[in-house]
This record gives sequence, structure tokens and C-alpha cells, in this order.
Amino acid sequence: MKIPNFFKSIFFGIPIGITIVDSVGYVARVDGISMQPALNPDRNTTDYVFLNKLAVRSYDVQRGDIVSLTSPKDPTQKIIKRVVGIQGDVIKTLGYRDHVVRIPEGHFWIEGDHTGHSMDSNNFGPVSLGLLTGKASCIVWPPSRWQVISSALPASRVPLNIKPIIRGF
Repeated sequence: MKIPNFFKSIFFGIPIGITIVDSVGYVARVDGISMQPALNPDRNTTDYVFLNKLAVRSYDVQRGDIVSLTSPKDPTQKIIKRVVGIQGDVIKTLGYRDHVVRIPEGHFWIEGDHTGHSMDSNNFGPVSLGLLTGKASCIVWPPSRWQVISSALPASRVPLNIKPIIRGF
């Protein structure tokens, strides 16, 4: 019995596609205003970003990275936020129950760029690195917004135990 080429393509293509999505990364739509102005700069624009899974495989995140993670409040939801602090950092919070927090080992502090319009570590505290799912590497849609996403941290959010480095934001 001869198998048509179409079925051969599906037979080999699906496992290869699943492997790529599972280990390399995938494109995801960014919903909401919590990351404005970096992502979804206005209400009429919806950004799609490439979430790089290889970049976070070793849980090596840096301050300023925009990352995707499983929500600590709702495990069925994925959220995208900026890394403000990593383990050992001392963070001045924006409304968390403690005004100053030292990030424990194996955790990091995330915040949305649109302060006050984001469900982030100021609501639920330091987040386990185990919830990390990917790093936003670039905006892939719409074409007018194609760009590599830089890891920049606003000067006002630099951890208290780090000497600020002045960079554009």
C-alpha cells in the first residue's frame, strides 16, 4: 500500500513542529495594556512577540528582560512582564504588603511597564523561576513594529542594592 505524499508530510511534519514549539519558541499575542508603551503602545495595536524558550532554559534572566510566565494567581493563564529584580536584589515595591523586599533564591520580581494597570509582583510578591516559560525576543507583528526587544530597566525601578546605570528607556 502506497501512502500519499500529503500524509507523509503530516506524519513527519507534526512531530517536528511540536519539537520546535516545545524547545525553541513560538509566537504569542500580547493582550492588555500592562506592558505599554513597550508592547501594545495604543489601544488599536496588538503586538505579537516571539517567545524564545531556549533563552530561559537555564533560568538565566536579567534585569530588564521581558518574559512570559505562568501566572502565580491563575495557572491556566500566561502573563508577560518585565524582570525588575533577580535573586538577592532588594526592591522598593509599589504597593506590595512590604515596602522593601529582598528577592529569595530561585525567584525574581516582575512588573508591567504601565504602573498601576498591571497584575504583577506588587500584587503577589516574588515569583518562582519555575513559572518562567519564555523570553520575548522580538515583535513579529504588525510589520510596522518589527523590532528586537531590548532589555532595559527604567532608572526608577533599579534595585536598591544596585548602583544605577543610566540608559535610555
